[in-house]
Amino acid sequence: MRIARIQKSKVSENGYKAVDLTLIDELIKKYKGKRGNMIPLLQGTQSVYGFLPKEAFIKIANETGIKLNRMYGVATFYAQFRLQPVGKHIIRVCHGTACHVQNATAITDDLQDELNVKDGETTPDSIFTLESVACLGCCSLAPVMMIGEETFGKLTGKSAVKTIKDIKRKETMEQKAKEQKAEQHNAPLSSN
Repeated sequence: MRIARIQKSKVSENGYKAVDLTLIDELIKKYKGKRGNMIPLLQGTQSVYGFLPKEAFIKIANETGIKLNRMYGVATFYAQFRLQPVGKHIIRVCHGTACHVQNATAITDDLQDELNVKDGETTPDSIFTLESVACLGCCSLAPVMMIGEETFGKLTGKSAVKTIKDIKRKETMEQKAKEQKAEQHNAPLSSN
């Protein structure tokens, strides 16, 4: 199963965060003029930003001479590249044969309902991105999903949703702890 990876740009009310293009200066310097530099440049850029921003394509083209249409063609051909920001947690649901016959579609459907996103989309809070993939290579655990580098097997829709809720709960607790720490740090000192 292949998800649609080329989507119309979705800009929130605030727009995407500004991209600091100086972050890829060293990368460009390292690969400029070297043969076979396009994929390492794209991989390095994505490792910096989490996706390939339009502005980075333009900077790389201007500074290396690689044509925009060639870079875009490579970036849209290989599934490793992303043209949109992704969530903190990328959920990959396997839809290979073993998982498919074990009802992976129901798992994806339940996750879509819980997260209120479609396949290939990111939640508005940028916590989760949901993707269907062809195979995760964990057939004995079918049906299976991965979140980041962690594998979850023998799933049902209910257990997959519970896993997501647990992560959401943990994220909420971590955010509250950060906010409390910031409040304590910014609290005025008492003068005794």
